[in-house]
Amino acid sequence: MDAQREWFEKDYYQLLGVNADATPKEITKAYRKLARQYHPDQNPGDAASEERFKEISSAYDVLGDEAKRKEYDEVRRLGPMAGGIGGGGPGGFSFNVGDAQGGDIGDLLGQMFRGQRNRGGRAGSGVGPQRGGDVTAQLNLEFEDAATGLTTTLYLTSDAQCSTCSGSGAKPGTHPTVCAVCGGRGVVDDNQGLFSFSSPCRNCQGRGSTIKDPCTTCRGSGVERRPREVKARIPAGVSDGQTIRLAGRGAPGRNGGPAGDLLVEIKVAPHARFGRSGRNLTLTMPVTFAEAALGSDIDVPTLDGATVKLRVKPGTPSGSRHRVKGKGITTVSKREGTKSGDLIVTVEVDVPTTLTDAQRSAIEQLAAATTVDPRNPS
Repeated sequence: MDAQREWFEKDYYQLLGVNADATPKEITKAYRKLARQYHPDQNPGDAASEERFKEISSAYDVLGDEAKRKEYDEVRRLGPMAGGIGGGGPGGFSFNVGDAQGGDIGDLLGQMFRGQRNRGGRAGSGVGPQRGGDVTAQLNLEFEDAATGLTTTLYLTSDAQCSTCSGSGAKPGTHPTVCAVCGGRGVVDDNQGLFSFSSPCRNCQGRGSTIKDPCTTCRGSGVERRPREVKARIPAGVSDGQTIRLAGRGAPGRNGGPAGDLLVEIKVAPHARFGRSGRNLTLTMPVTFAEAALGSDIDVPTLDGATVKLRVKPGTPSGSRHRVKGKGITTVSKREGTKSGDLIVTVEVDVPTTLTDAQRSAIEQLAAATTVDPRNPS
């Protein structure tokens, strides 16, 4: 089945469970949810789930690409006439004047008239190379690794270039041959005077070549589903929910097209002591009443295991925030260069729940000597 016929016959929006006016973010969210549900790794031996996963991936490969989605919507809007699907005049086309209204005649002619623009014109190209689909994966990181960055290995099970035929689709020792019908162009023309109507070649399904002896591993597709390892450099400062794009590490392309990308969704585990706000690290430090009232220098831990001195001034209130410069997360990017965040320390006065006799006596003396009512300072 050629691509445009499949587009006309399959509702990709329905496959992903989204409306036709869904935003790119909504489409991606729906795809990731379904991909996790039907992934073969989650359903070993379930052929129905595997087939469903392939359909979902095909739908996202189109709807997740802005240009492909626009072309898909146009094919669905035009119906059977789009790209030569269905009956009609010579070449399998039909024309409805109503479809050409509303300023769409240019788009309509652009899809109908392919190949030669005149009798001496240059023949148009075939279906051509197709980019591979994007592949999604999830990577769980410890808080420290997300802050400092690391190089790691991702273990995936996804479409990859067939290891037996190296992606040719032909049995080892043989080669694909140029299609005898279209001459390798992937399309056939039906000359109609000044114009030439073109449609995908049915003999080679638009590939431009035919395979006499298909590879037994991939059955002629050039692609097999298998485990693979991908080394990835995760930059410092990635955050929970962020997606890292690894160009060219996704599904292999077709007809010599480039591979898709690998989209790595980052999940960061929380830290026992530190929090995060952008490049800044956050930390809550308890101090005694005496330290807050009289002032003190306290040792504050940092993410790298060292400590720094923080001066608590006399009369520091509980809940006050203090900044330690340069002790946050350091990031490096081409756009911003090297940037370092700070460590934001929130001081909280620790109120003891049990007191010794000496402590109670001292506090009672303090209470007796206190002349200002904090609830009525005037």
